[in-house]
Parts: sequence; C-alpha cells; structure tokens
Amino acid sequence: MARAGTTSSVFNAIAEPRRREIVDMLAFGDERDVTQLVLKLGLPQPAVSKHLGVLRKVGLVAVHKAGQRRLYRLNPQELKPVHDWIQNFERFWTDQLASIKEAAEQKAKQCAAHDRAASNHQPHSKEQDHGH
Repeated sequence: MARAGTTSSVFNAIAEPRRREIVDMLAFGDERDVTQLVLKLGLPQPAVSKHLGVLRKVGLVAVHKAGQRRLYRLNPQELKPVHDWIQNFERFWTDQLASIKEAAEQKAKQCAAHDRAASNHQPHSKEQDHGH
C-alpha cells in the first residue's frame, strides 16, 4: 500500500509535531506572520515556511498580504474530520472515567465505614469509665 503524502490530508499534515505547534499558535484567532512564528518556534524561517505550505495545501491555514507581510490564520473548520474521527473513541474515555469514579466512590464508602467501625470500638477514657 502506498504511503499517503504529508500534504494529502489534514491527518497527515498534523502528524508532524512542529505543524501541530503552528496550529496551536494560530488557534487563538490571532493572525501571525512568519517572523513571529519563527521566533516562537525557534526554527529557521525556511522550515517554518515549509510547514506553513503543507498546512495551507490541506486548507488548515490561510494567508493574506498586509503590506509587505504575509499573515497566516487558522481555518479551524478544516479540523472537523479529525474531531469526528476522535469522537469514535470518546466512549472509551467516558467509560474509563466512569469506572474510575465508581471505584473511587466505593473506596470512599469502605473507608468511611471502616472509620465509623473503628471509632465505635475505641477504648473509653478513664473519665468515661467512672462517669465523669
């Protein structure tokens, strides 16, 4: 089976950690130019530009000119296929969290019952024995 290129889908594009960092940086809605991204990422400008090119090709990032600068912004709706796919697995997390909650509640009940039993069986002080 042929390997899908990094530019063929959103899944492949965001598989690369640096591109996910760029997506994260643009997720706040601010437009950023390459220089801002280079400074934040600590990568050479050609590397950042290459990553932006991949993200643009799959539609995750849009660009427009503002004077001499090219400003990049996120197209978050393009992440919907990823979101939809991840939702298939959400039930596993929900089920696991429910199991953890149930186990913790059961343990808390057991501890409370143990504490009550222990306090009922503690020896009385001398004052209690003598009616003081």
